Order: sequence, then structure tokens, then C-alpha cells
Amino acid sequence: MLYVPISPLSLAVSAILALIPHPGDLEPLSEESVIQRRAYAHTFATLASSKAEEDWDFESSCDLSQPRPNQQPSIPRGRFHDYTPVELESLLALLVLSVYEYAQRGNVLKMKSRARQALSIAMDKSLDRWMVEDGDSEARRRAWWMTYYCFIQCSIVNATPLTITINDPEFKTPYPTFSSDKEGWSILIQTQQLLVSATQYITDLDRAISSRTKLDSVFREMQRLDTWAKSILAQVDRLPTLADEPGKSNYGEITTAKSVRAMSTIKLNSAHIKIHRFRAFSDIPIFIKKHCDLAVAYTDESKSHTELNAVVTQAETENPSCSCSSLKPFQDLFSVEPSFQPANSNADSSATQGSFSPDFPYSCQDSTKICYRAAITISKMFESLPIPQPLQPLHQQQLYRENLPRTMPSFACCLMQSSYAMLMLFYKARVGVGFCSGSDEQNTERSLAEHINELRHGLRRTITAASNYSQAFEALNGMRDEIRGAYETAFPEDFMDDGDVTAVPVDISNIDVGGFTGYGN
Repeated sequence: MLYVPISPLSLAVSAILALIPHPGDLEPLSEESVIQRRAYAHTFATLASSKAEEDWDFESSCDLSQPRPNQQPSIPRGRFHDYTPVELESLLALLVLSVYEYAQRGNVLKMKSRARQALSIAMDKSLDRWMVEDGDSEARRRAWWMTYYCFIQCSIVNATPLTITINDPEFKTPYPTFSSDKEGWSILIQTQQLLVSATQYITDLDRAISSRTKLDSVFREMQRLDTWAKSILAQVDRLPTLADEPGKSNYGEITTAKSVRAMSTIKLNSAHIKIHRFRAFSDIPIFIKKHCDLAVAYTDESKSHTELNAVVTQAETENPSCSCSSLKPFQDLFSVEPSFQPANSNADSSATQGSFSPDFPYSCQDSTKICYRAAITISKMFESLPIPQPLQPLHQQQLYRENLPRTMPSFACCLMQSSYAMLMLFYKARVGVGFCSGSDEQNTERSLAEHINELRHGLRRTITAASNYSQAFEALNGMRDEIRGAYETAFPEDFMDDGDVTAVPVDISNIDVGGFTGYGN
């Protein structure tokens, strides 16, 4: 290697940057190029881990948990970043490596291990209760809340219970601030807390429905989470409050603040889908492979193609009315008892029989509308994320920038939630349910056409986002291919090439809904 940084944080960042296709590579997706980038990235990641260990060995004889405003760095090297203490670099490197393990290598165990180790180090350094004001206070606040965010992210991705209390009173460190957005960090952390709570709600609902117990408490939780989501949404919709005078913010901080706002909106709407997903769609599985907390449809893909085709055809010929029970053919196929038995439940099938109808606090139509708005919003927000600014000649910048991954994909599961909701909304619309209402029956046909067209464009946006990330992060290829395969089935009039979706002009109101053939590879 021609360049070997000495900071573990610089090495970790290099592991991410090495994954991005070089502008001079004429075949960036060729096997040779992918293998080369993968090898360099893994070398950087391994060196970052090793260098972090050296830092911890060096620090073992020092007590850095006590605030010393004038303390000089004990680790014998200069700062990687002017505003970040040297002793925080190994901690921040672990956070970057946690994302690397998930997005590039698909190694969930190592992702969790890195985040758990970072949390332990942060608490050993008393970053969770850092109240001292000095020149590095902002860096320590950001280090703590990024560690907290990353640790919670592992529970969201794996749909596993948190091992910390999200509002632990011992976590006393104030939120960081952006000079251009005083509330940005607060909104991001609140949204992450909501999202992990919504993930736990899905697990609790599954158990309650399966056992037919504790439903009242689960429904109260659904209302609480929905109210919480609307409260955060109100904060997101307000214009940012400036912490400093206009003009004092640098470009990087302004861009980061805007990105954090966009990420918060994506996560907030993903949480809203999780809260209402079961009520709207009965959690009927549609994806072939396991992604996040979404259930798997089939292990036998060829079987799913044939049976799903028959089910949709049957639903269309029966001309169902506008109600959730109109999805009964889907529910029968997946052994889902009228909207109240999760598809991924392990309960005995005999226990699902009978007239079991819990009283949800929201109607099916209300939950469906919420999922629709949330899914479309997510798909649009991916386009609002900032585009990287590479150091390239002006005549090369535009073409290269369009192919660069916009962020490290710490919200890939949100992309899957949005895609799932839009696909389910499309299936419901195709059999005549989900968007119709008694007040505008005469405009139902036009309304359905508009909604289907919006879903079509929304799915195209999510595929574009997944393709953008998978240019660098290999573990996202599965998500990209899953969404793209489902899109090709739902909208065969469009065609895709190497991740790009090209629309063929079509009259949406005259879509032939008899050609449903299942999911593509």
C-alpha cells in the first residue's frame, strides 16, 4: 500500500473511501475492480482495528475519564482533525467500522461487537455524563451521541431488544449542536429512539396476537408511538433555529446539518410504517429473502411465482369491495387469519382459527394512508441527501458525482420498509382496495391511477437509492436486487439495466392486471 495512515480513525475512513469506485476506472463493476476495492478496504479496516488496540494499550496507564481542560494528548501523535481529541479517534474508528461490517461485509455479529465495544469505551471515558465546558466539549458530546446512535442501530437492524435504557437518567451529556440547526441532533436522537421502540413494538404485537393476550397494552403502545411520531414530525417540519449568527457556519457543518435532518425524516417515516404496518397489511410477507424485521414469503421461489399469480387473478375476478377483508386471498395463501395473525408467527395453526378480532385503535384505512404517505416521503428524501463533492476537474465532476454513494447507508432498513409498504399498497390497489372511499367513488378510477403512478415512481426512487449505495457497499446488493425484482414483476412495462430504471410511456388507467407472475431474481 502506498498510503498507510497512522490514526485509527483515518484508517477506518480510508476503509470506506476505498470502496468507492475510482473515477479513472472504466469498468468499476467488473469482478477485478470489485475484488481490488474489497481487498484494500479490508486491509484498511484491519489496520484500523489494530491501531485502535495500540491506542488502548497506550492509554491503559492513563486516566482519561477525568475532565482536564488543559490536558495535552497522551497519545504521541497529532490530531487527525483539529477539533477532535486524539484519545477519541479509536472510539470513532469503531463506529465507522461498525457501519463497514454491516454495509460492506454483511457481518451483523461484528457490527454489534464494534458498537458494543465503542459503548463500553465511551462510558469508561465518562462521555455519557460529560458536563465540562472546554474547547473539546462539542467533540466529546458528538462522540457520545454517535456511539449511542450506533449502538441503538444494531438493535433496529437485528430486531433485538436493547440492552440499555433509551432514556437512562445516567446519560446526562447535553446534545451537540449545529450552528445552522440548533435542534438537529435532538431530533435525530429522538427519531432513533422512536425507531427502536417501534421495532420492539412489532415483536410485542406478534407475541400478543399469537397468544391472544396483553392486547390492550400493545394497542396503548401503538397509540403512544403514533403520538410520539407526530410530535417529532412537528419538530422536523419547523424551520431550523440558528445557534449562531447567519454566515458563521462553514459549508461542511451546514451540509451535515441538512443531511441529519433528511436522515431523521427518513427514520421517522420508517418508524411510522412499522407502527401501522400490521394494521394496514397484516404483515403479509412479499420478499423472498430475510431483510431487517420483514417476514420471508417463501423458500421455494418457483412455488411463490405460480401461487401468487393465481391469488391475484382470483382477487381481481372476485371484484372485492373497499375493505381490508378484500385481501383474504392473500391471507389464505400465507395462512394469515383475517388481518390478525402475523405471517411470521410460530403459533400453532389451530390456534389461529375462529373469530378473533381485536379492536385496533386505528382503522385499516387510516393505517394504510399513513403508510402511503410515509413510504412516498422516504423515497423522496433519499433524493434530498447531499451529493459528494469530489476533488476532480470541472469537466469530470458532474458525471462522477452522480455515481457516488451519498452517505454510509445507516438507514438501509428504512429503504426496505418503504419498498415493502409501496409494493403492498400497489397490490391492494390492483385488487381495488386501499385508496377508495365512499366520499369520492366517482373519482376512484382516476385516484387509483394517480396513486399507482406515484407508487411506481416511489419504487423507482428506492431502487435508484439502493443502486447508488451498492456501487460501494456490497452487502446492499441483496436489497437492491430484491426491490428491483419485485418492481419488474409489478411494472413489467418498465425495464431496468444495471440498476437504472427507464420508464416506458404507459396509460396507467389501462394497466393489464392479469399478468402477475411473481417475483424476479
